[in-house]
Amino acid sequence: MASIVDRIKKFLRSPQGQKARARAQRMARDPRTQAKARGLLSKFRGGGRRY
Repeated sequence: MASIVDRIKKFLRSPQGQKARARAQRMARDPRTQAKARGLLSKFRGGGRRY
């Protein structure tokens, strides 16, 4: 049985995986996506607003 890492590697080599990777890279460059990610991280780290 293939390990989860092997399955991920196989997926990333496939055409679908290449498309998903390209989409993720585009989203990572988007300033709005970066702001959302920073907001989520600060929430988990305790830097978010307290109500």
